[in-house]
Amino acid sequence: QVQLVESGGGLVQAGGSLRLSCAASGSIFRINAMGWYRQAPGKRRELVATITSGSSTNYAASVKGRFTISRDKNTVYLQMNSLKPEDTAVYYCNALIVGGNYWGQGTQVTVSS
Repeated sequence: QVQLVESGGGLVQAGGSLRLSCAASGSIFRINAMGWYRQAPGKRRELVATITSGSSTNYAASVKGRFTISRDKNTVYLQMNSLKPEDTAVYYCNALIVGGNYWGQGTQVTVSS
């Protein structure tokens, strides 16, 4: 069993910054990739950023240049700068691990205008 525990969400004014963290624990043989997705009310879950075991990164066009994904062993981070109201959503951590695809419980990010 694998658990993903997220932290770092909250309320911030437009232009501000937040840092999300997600720690993976449990029966982990190898993590192939980790990432962040988000889901706003009434919208589908969308990719925000991913990072592979080789440290290759991929970003949604809407966050490129503002968000930075990084990873330290089994923990993935998302540094979010220059936040906009449209970034408001529940952010979910994802881990693609040998044997399965896992999700965190989600953390709310609210950006006020």
